[in-house]
Amino acid sequence: MTLPDLPYSEPVRLHQLGSGVKRTLEPDASTRARIVRALDLASLEAFTAEMELVPTAAGWRLSGRIRASLAQTCGITLEPLPIEIDAPFALTLAESVEEDSEEIIITLDDESPDLIENGQIDLGQYAVEQLALRLDPFPRKPGAEFVQPPEPAEISPFAVLKQLRASDEG
Repeated sequence: MTLPDLPYSEPVRLHQLGSGVKRTLEPDASTRARIVRALDLASLEAFTAEMELVPTAAGWRLSGRIRASLAQTCGITLEPLPIEIDAPFALTLAESVEEDSEEIIITLDDESPDLIENGQIDLGQYAVEQLALRLDPFPRKPGAEFVQPPEPAEISPFAVLKQLRASDEG
């Protein structure tokens, strides 16, 4: 099984981080075009992610702010709907531990950390994820309303025969 290509990738290896790292990510036009396709946006004029990754007692803390100027497609009018996003975020990360047990533990805790695999954290992937979390799943322009079209009257097979008979007699 092959994994789909990520629209934006900026990996950092944990062993190179030391006391932490600060990065400002600004994807170029071709990368923004891939993000547009991946998130089904109308456009993405600007996207910046300020990120800080610092070690904690339990793993790592990734925090920062995303800013974006984009347009989603209105689900009713199909017109571009301009949106400005400026939002902080914070999440915890922990290295996955190899256990000899085959027991699977599932927790429903919202505060459970994301697992770090292969000793690296992809800052680009987290930036796109934070952007996706702030998108409206049902974008709609103000005032746009869906109007249900009238249901067609049921056509009786006898009515069709009656029309055919009337046209034959004419």
